[in-house]
Amino acid sequence: MDLGLKDRVYVVTGATRGLGNAAARELVADGAKVVVTGRDEQRAAEAAARLGPNAVGVAVDNADAEAPVRLIAAAREHFGGFDGILVSVGGPPPGFVADTTDEQWQASFESVFLGAVRLARAAAGELEAGGVIGFVLSGSVHEPIPGLTISNALRPGLAGFGKSLADELGPRGIRVVGLLPARIDTDRVRELDGLSADPEATRAANESRIPLRRYGTPDEFGRVAAFLLSPAASYLTGIMVPVDGGMRHGF
Repeated sequence: MDLGLKDRVYVVTGATRGLGNAAARELVADGAKVVVTGRDEQRAAEAAARLGPNAVGVAVDNADAEAPVRLIAAAREHFGGFDGILVSVGGPPPGFVADTTDEQWQASFESVFLGAVRLARAAAGELEAGGVIGFVLSGSVHEPIPGLTISNALRPGLAGFGKSLADELGPRGIRVVGLLPARIDTDRVRELDGLSADPEATRAANESRIPLRRYGTPDEFGRVAAFLLSPAASYLTGIMVPVDGGMRHGF
């Protein structure tokens, strides 16, 4: 199936590793051009180099108020256009309510929530009909995950923002979508599993709750992301798509 991605230009934040990187790989594989970001300049450059000539790396922090302008300008400068953005950011620090500090809440809000709002707002001002704004969120949008209190609070709010934005931008032909990953086999998920006393038992218990009985791969996530960002998904907006192997049992 031709997704219609050839020569379209996307910004993908948090794309030096994990889910953002997987999405960027699939976009490039289908002919798109991408600006990939990360906080570290060398890692951003290395990630872009691995993707090839249709990628460029830019070092930014999502919490930086100047990041949106810089990234959209980079897309136009290097590739001559801007067709969409996928906002991905590393997860907030784990912890229960009593374990989390004001500083952790503030830093996470700036990066995970306000940074994403700024990026989406700037993209909305630049995109034309056919453009798309995507958010990498979490299964915690529908059901809190024990031990991830900060994420449980911020991700659902960002999903609500995404839905509001979809309603506002729909008349202009601009789409807004979200992805809700659960147990995808990334460094982040392995780190979370490793916090338990018995990581192997934790993984086995998690897999037993997934109808497909396994964690997803980053490539599987990336293919869903690429489809949702592509013109092939032109009538999909305001939706949050679980990428979880059937782990969520509600509709």
